[in-house]
Amino acid sequence: MKLIVGLGNPGIEYQFTPHNLGFLSIDRIADDCGAEVRNRQCRALTARAVIEEQQVLLAKPETYMNLSGLSVRELVAKHGLDPANDLILIYDELDLPLGTIRIRQRGSSAGHNGMESVIGALGTQEFLRIRLGIGPDRKISDSVKYVLTPFRKRELKKVDEVIDNAAEAVKVILREGPAAAMNRFNR
Repeated sequence: MKLIVGLGNPGIEYQFTPHNLGFLSIDRIADDCGAEVRNRQCRALTARAVIEEQQVLLAKPETYMNLSGLSVRELVAKHGLDPANDLILIYDELDLPLGTIRIRQRGSSAGHNGMESVIGALGTQEFLRIRLGIGPDRKISDSVKYVLTPFRKRELKKVDEVIDNAAEAVKVILREGPAAAMNRFNR
């Protein structure tokens, strides 16, 4: 089984903010599979699904972004998973322009608090991640305010496209492997 986790913050006030692209991606993947992310386990909302003939567990931690690792560690332990082979993490990346996508098999948190939490909780940087660009097209003075403020109407088309790309990237990873996905999406 593969564990696919989208990072974000619970609560309607955060639903359509840049910091919730991970959650929005999990919702899109679940919709595509006809699943509902509503079962509670390990401090997360989860759903089981089959993607590309593989069993997956979709998860949205309810711990808030900065404590995401607590939930991810519990899910990995409960299901006896190996992060290096069984975990795919989807999250927002301020250093990438809005609409871009980058897939990596390992790496540091690059200052992302949710990633910092996951790396710390798992004790490894060795897991697959799909980074979704949220970088603004303008200079911002307060990055925390930016990531927690709802998207502007003119940004929603790009947001929808990047969420579609994240869902497609998961399919490619499961069907053809991480290298094929990186070749296709890391442009």
